[in-house]
Amino acid sequence: MSASRQAGHVSADPGRMDPVVLRMAITLIVGALGVVFDTTIISVALDDLAEGFDAPLTTVQWVGTGYMLAVFITIPLAGWAQSRLGGRRLWVIALGGFLAGSILSALAPNAGSLIAFRLVQGLAGGLMMPLMYTLLMQAAKGRDIGKVMAVITVPTALGPILGPVLGGLILYAADWRWLFLINIPFCLAGIWLARRNLPDDRPALGRSRVRLDMVGLLLLCPGSATLLYGLSRVDGTSAFASAQVLVPLLAGLALVGGFTVWALTRASAPLVDVRMFRHRSVASSSALLFLGGISLFGSMMLLPLYFQRVRGATPLGAGLLLIPQGVGALVARGLAGKHMDRVGPRVVALAAFTFVAASTVPFAFVTPDTSEVLLMAALLVRGIALGAAMIAPMGAAFVGLEHGQIPDASMITRVAQQLGGAVGVAILIVILQRNTGDAHDAGALADGFDHAFWWCVAFTACAVPLCLLLPGLSKSAASAEKSTRESDTSTGSTAR
Repeated sequence: MSASRQAGHVSADPGRMDPVVLRMAITLIVGALGVVFDTTIISVALDDLAEGFDAPLTTVQWVGTGYMLAVFITIPLAGWAQSRLGGRRLWVIALGGFLAGSILSALAPNAGSLIAFRLVQGLAGGLMMPLMYTLLMQAAKGRDIGKVMAVITVPTALGPILGPVLGGLILYAADWRWLFLINIPFCLAGIWLARRNLPDDRPALGRSRVRLDMVGLLLLCPGSATLLYGLSRVDGTSAFASAQVLVPLLAGLALVGGFTVWALTRASAPLVDVRMFRHRSVASSSALLFLGGISLFGSMMLLPLYFQRVRGATPLGAGLLLIPQGVGALVARGLAGKHMDRVGPRVVALAAFTFVAASTVPFAFVTPDTSEVLLMAALLVRGIALGAAMIAPMGAAFVGLEHGQIPDASMITRVAQQLGGAVGVAILIVILQRNTGDAHDAGALADGFDHAFWWCVAFTACAVPLCLLLPGLSKSAASAEKSTRESDTSTGSTAR
């Protein structure tokens, strides 16, 4: 049986995912782990990089922010590139680019070159993440969205668990360059598995090809980069009203606004089809993923710095203290996927974002002597809630869409999450810098972190009412779930 026919095969067991889709998921996850680790593994190394390069934190933070921005720049190109090259070929090329960026980053002689090589990594990673979602959603053909989302969010769940711990172990045993060399085995294994397990979906020679929207590319990518740059310029001496902040912010808004007008009036396929926001599922999911990106990536920057600067933890110690949050995210993977198929993404997201906000509140009251047991318990709850808060909107975005709309929805939701992460890191590092710049003792530093964590709580609280806009459980899904329960009850009665 061909790969495409196998992917369309419905498993006889309604409780299990199609084995071909599962094999594709495992193949893609192996390659994606390097990308996800590269986002979180740096979180425990900011102080080491700042000291090693003799650079301020506002400069070194671009090692993370620049990476996420580069990811955002190439996400819109994923759909076009897939139509020209095919999914398997694009995946292998992107993995190769990420491998090259990792090796170059490990060889960087200064902060500026490291930021530049991180952009290479981000450009490749930006193609991979939406492509992973697109390939699996298309293979699943709209069935068992909750189960599929539970599987393909494994990298997102494992990243917070293993990323900071790996980073701490590497910095304990070696220098920061091994933070990037660790990606090599993931990339090589991912390329081998992709060539073995992914179907050859290269477009036919006579097929008409989608043209790249160059005008949209020249408007959207510089616009988003300029917006981010403007936010990063708000430091301890410059306010939002200063020219070095306002000029790039206004320029970025003008370019993004110009792209929006262009995309709405363009007859053929724009770089990002903003008309997809007419679907309530896509619009609400994107808003939630933007705010969720702030909560996820922003906190992954704040938490290690708090443990290191206020509590005096080593990079390894900070990574180990973050394990409960990662364990919680891994636990949420199965729970959220199962309950999405039973009660719908709206209920899951509402509960998840509420618990994310509540479990972040203890960190807004931290002092140098706050109980580590209390903080780790809060991190466990926060990890479970945050994992569900990412899975539910991602799955909800595809509800009610046609097969050809899936790549656009995948691209838009990834853009929203990555942009939220980049904005969150930029804003929270500025807030932290402004409130800890004159701090000379642990108590004053803790007060500065309190301010930053309150902002995290506020961003997450804004997401709670938006959850009501997500789609609920569809009638067909409700009927299927009812049939499954009745079947399970009948089977149990027969067994007895």
